[in-house]
Amino acid sequence: MSPPPWFTRVVARLRTANPYVVDTALAAFVLFAVSLQWIFPDEGDDRLTWQGWLLGAATAVPLVWRRRAPSATACAVSVATPAMAVYHAPPPDVVWGGLVVLYTLAARSPAWQRRFMLAGWLIGVTLTMQHKEGARPFEYAFHLLTVLCAYGLGTLARVQRAYTAEIEDRARRLERERAADTARAIAQERARIARDMHDVLAHAVSLMVVQAEAGPVVVRSDPERAEASFDAIAAAGRDAMGQLRRILGVLKEEQRNGTSPQPGVAALPALVRQVGESAGLRVELRATGEPYPLPPDTEVAAYRVVQEALTNTVKHAYATCATVELDWTEDALTLTVTDDGRGPAGPGGGHGLIGIRERAGVCGGSAQAGRGPDGGFRVVVRLPAADGRQAVAPGAGRSGVRRRGPG
Repeated sequence: MSPPPWFTRVVARLRTANPYVVDTALAAFVLFAVSLQWIFPDEGDDRLTWQGWLLGAATAVPLVWRRRAPSATACAVSVATPAMAVYHAPPPDVVWGGLVVLYTLAARSPAWQRRFMLAGWLIGVTLTMQHKEGARPFEYAFHLLTVLCAYGLGTLARVQRAYTAEIEDRARRLERERAADTARAIAQERARIARDMHDVLAHAVSLMVVQAEAGPVVVRSDPERAEASFDAIAAAGRDAMGQLRRILGVLKEEQRNGTSPQPGVAALPALVRQVGESAGLRVELRATGEPYPLPPDTEVAAYRVVQEALTNTVKHAYATCATVELDWTEDALTLTVTDDGRGPAGPGGGHGLIGIRERAGVCGGSAQAGRGPDGGFRVVVRLPAADGRQAVAPGAGRSGVRRRGPG
């Protein structure tokens, strides 16, 4: 059964109250309980004197300092209680002060202190009862049980406090870990967005530069070709702006309702056609094997890898033709982009090839770039498939790439 609401509110209020106020009120309560025997004396031969009341007060007043000095308080109460019992004025029917200090030590003190004090009180209660005239056996049991109960309640309070502290510490650790995971996810997402922006801008600007350089050459001799060049520049710019809006929408945490999804393998034919028409480069797309669904991040990585490789071909290779090959196997999709140019000038391949390697690594794959066996430059990227992939139904055209068998 759960405690009543009023009790829960009282306990919560006491925990948040000033500890010195609470301890002073507790000491006053114990002093009142001790004084009851002096105010309402029982019939008998016990002498009720002011000296006896002062000894009883000595078991209550030190409780004001029970949290600031628990050991000193316990010693003072432990000396005053048997002195009052021996003096027999009044006899301690209930050792109120002793119960409080035992609870306090069990809840707050080191193990050796609380165990030593418990043993001392059990022995002291037994010995002091010998000085009480006409003590009955149930009185021994009553006093010993009250001592053990006070100690047990203090132990429960200590365990509960330790458990609560552990729960709170675990919650703080989980909160820190959650914040670290969030920061790490944000950093990874921003790195991905930076790669996407690089790929989009590099690809679009490369095509625009090629067309802008060709336009003035043919503007007088072939006006229709010059007009096509300017149309290609405008189309590349519009496509780049659309993709940038989609990417920046992630940074602004906008809802993507009504926006087109990230491009994947199905968009490769359009990409190849755009590069061929805009840059005047002869690009061929080949596919072998049976296409199947890829994870969303792998779909985007495949598209961006081909886009970056073709962008490098347009910018650096001075090539006339390029080939994009997709090899679908049971466990991976292998992308190979080959051209007949000279490749990047630097040994590291520039930021584009670094981005290709990073994209492949994020998806658990690998990337290689270098001279092709027949000259030119070749980029080979292997992207693993998801476990338990499902084959695409015939005619579904999930990849959007026409499959071509060997030969």
